[in-house]
Amino acid sequence: MKYDNRPYDLVIWGATGVAGRLVAEHLTERYTPDSLSLAIGGRDEGRLNEIRSALLSEQQGWEDIPLVLGDATDPDSLRSIAQDTRVVCTTVGPYTKYGTPLVEACVEGGTHYCDLTGEINWVREMIDRYHEQAVDSHTRIVHSCGFDSIPADLGTQLVQSYALETFDAPCDMVTLYLEEGRGGVSGGTMASMVELFQAVSRDPLAKQTISNPYSLAPKGKRSGVDTGAQIGPKYDPLRNAWTAPSPMALINERVIHRSNALLEYPYGQEFTCREVATTGRGPLGFVGASAASAGLAVATAGMRFGPTREALRRFVFPDPGEGPTREQIENGYFTIRLIGRGIATSGPFEIQGTVSADRDPGYGATAKMLGEAAMCLVRNECTSSLSGGILTPASGIGQPLVERLRDAGMIFSVEQRD
Repeated sequence: MKYDNRPYDLVIWGATGVAGRLVAEHLTERYTPDSLSLAIGGRDEGRLNEIRSALLSEQQGWEDIPLVLGDATDPDSLRSIAQDTRVVCTTVGPYTKYGTPLVEACVEGGTHYCDLTGEINWVREMIDRYHEQAVDSHTRIVHSCGFDSIPADLGTQLVQSYALETFDAPCDMVTLYLEEGRGGVSGGTMASMVELFQAVSRDPLAKQTISNPYSLAPKGKRSGVDTGAQIGPKYDPLRNAWTAPSPMALINERVIHRSNALLEYPYGQEFTCREVATTGRGPLGFVGASAASAGLAVATAGMRFGPTREALRRFVFPDPGEGPTREQIENGYFTIRLIGRGIATSGPFEIQGTVSADRDPGYGATAKMLGEAAMCLVRNECTSSLSGGILTPASGIGQPLVERLRDAGMIFSVEQRD
């Protein structure tokens, strides 16, 4: 696509929200107006002016940041925004409710796009509706560029690339372990979870999407040997520890399988992946795994049942726009280990990877991940040959994003496991 007449490299859509403001802070701290033509967007001009004033006072070198006004429910305003920029980075959710018109505007306008959605029912809808059109228009629509699902998707790709380079064979299985973490939750995140379970309760396709680990794969490739996420506590001999189901497995395992399929199966067609949470060793580890499994089961049941879901939304979850404190964001952290196992001509092998950050995973670290994903799209950095489509972080960007995130302070490491 020709971008010569577009005034902006990047528009942060939803800059007045918690995540959007953090992305804007990250990008204005890391880059200069000479290297990035940036605008912030939303529907509330007053709030946008407040955000702009704060950014200009906090960041050196930025004398002005343009504002773009629109409404997530007004397709014409979104088309105008998409036509004025090379890339849209959006934090406006729930995406099931507000995301579709912007994706459509970007596909029609040849404008690259990234978001931080974990609403796999909506991602499946975008795949079925817009993938071929995005391929034809050479537009990269890259979903799930936050804690869902960059650590899992790029971590798996890193492990598999190391295996292929070192042993000339992929890992048959990769297991992701949520080892530690601390952070807050915003109202926007919980609103997205409500939308997901509402869709599951009334839409058979959404229900099928959360039950099939291959549901985000391309049409004709939505089946395989993987049996799906772990259920209940389980002892893991690779870590010599007890594990519980991960609440993010529902999203991340499907994203990883889509990456593998879009990239023409570099991990093999019988590749399986699993994401779990480690709870420790011995009896205490078992008790922790059992308690975590039961808690997740109760929470899931509550979200599936309409009256309980509504009560949680009204009386328990934070309101949209509310989020973790600055202290929670800066003092948060996470570590994910990945272990891949495969068989080469020389025999079995194991690879270990680590992805970690010293910020709250859902907000501080996600701001880095989403912001740097947007920069890769601005600079047209991608290791795959895919120039367009409804893509994943690994298939839509890949190794260049790993390098940018390393430069931004995150850890992505990989080594052979003894």
